[in-house]
Amino acid sequence: MILGCVLAGGQSSRFGSDKALAMLHGETLIARAVDMLSGWCEKVVVVGREQAPAPTLPDWPRADMGPLGGIAAALHDARDEGYDAVLTCGVDSVDLPEGLPNLLSPAPAYLADQPVVGLWPITAIKPIEAILRGDGRHSMRAFAEAIGAREVHSGKTSLNINTPADLAEAEKHHGL
Repeated sequence: MILGCVLAGGQSSRFGSDKALAMLHGETLIARAVDMLSGWCEKVVVVGREQAPAPTLPDWPRADMGPLGGIAAALHDARDEGYDAVLTCGVDSVDLPEGLPNLLSPAPAYLADQPVVGLWPITAIKPIEAILRGDGRHSMRAFAEAIGAREVHSGKTSLNINTPADLAEAEKHHGL
């Protein structure tokens, strides 16, 4: 079983307002992300914010740890609930490849153009805890390297919305 996790704890500094609530084709980015993962996962959680269209979790071990804090929180929840893996995406990840879990199987693996989009096994809990408690790099790439994750090229470039201009560009894509 796979737990879906929307990473929504960012500061949206480049966006200028709460990116999760930005509208794309009449739907908030956070609702789009939850809906997308719901098609592939038995349950979806949102990490890093208190209000969302799905159950929420705080970052682990505390806020402001970047995407790894969100993934760590989801891995802990998944372990406690009996899931085998966590499928993650950012709140601003739109237009992900069809069949994403199959593309990323077997875990661990992540999309080359969006490392926060990944399939992470429960066995990654100890390594992510060590990284977050350590003084080294707290980056997605450091985590991926530590657990031997595969970098997957999907054959299409996934949109990632970081600025209002990115959102305006995404609005032009009618297939989203």
